[in-house]
Amino acid sequence: MGPNKAGPNRTARRPAAKLASEALFEYAIKYLSLQACSSEALRSRLRLKSANLADIDPTIARLKEIGYLNDARFAESYAANRVENEGFGRMRVLRDLRAKRVPEKLADKALEQAFREKSESDMIDSFIDRRMHSLVAKGQIEDERELAKAYRRLRRAGFSSGGILTALKRLAAKPELIDEPPPDDIELD
Repeated sequence: MGPNKAGPNRTARRPAAKLASEALFEYAIKYLSLQACSSEALRSRLRLKSANLADIDPTIARLKEIGYLNDARFAESYAANRVENEGFGRMRVLRDLRAKRVPEKLADKALEQAFREKSESDMIDSFIDRRMHSLVAKGQIEDERELAKAYRRLRRAGFSSGGILTALKRLAAKPELIDEPPPDDIELD
């Protein structure tokens, strides 16, 4: 049996039906009720469903007009959630906002608000306590591989090299072996 033929217990997949203007609007409302997103992310999603691409911009405008779609509100809420609930650093939150197709100015404003009264060193310590229990349980860390692994994990979480190295020096059995970040280590704050 070929890859495109339906077997005895399978049904052939039909291509998804394209939606006309009003059906596209209804689809967008249902989608937004399940998943908050930016205008650009929704626009991309609607391109897959729309029978007529000219229907997308009026649908987006209509959703904005009735308050169902608000990029600033989405960016602020998303950034606050990533900081408060997940404990991520500035660079991770910025990367996530960009992935969600939030416009740059709105992303910057949301970051500023989410990190307004946050200390990176406190956030790193909290992240280590909440997400990296094994480091705290071991006490003074002697294994350089463990420290390198912790460094990489904290970088992926969006923290700066300088802040991470300061925190890891407090956990290391031999803090003098931890190098300072090279001058060309670009912090993407």
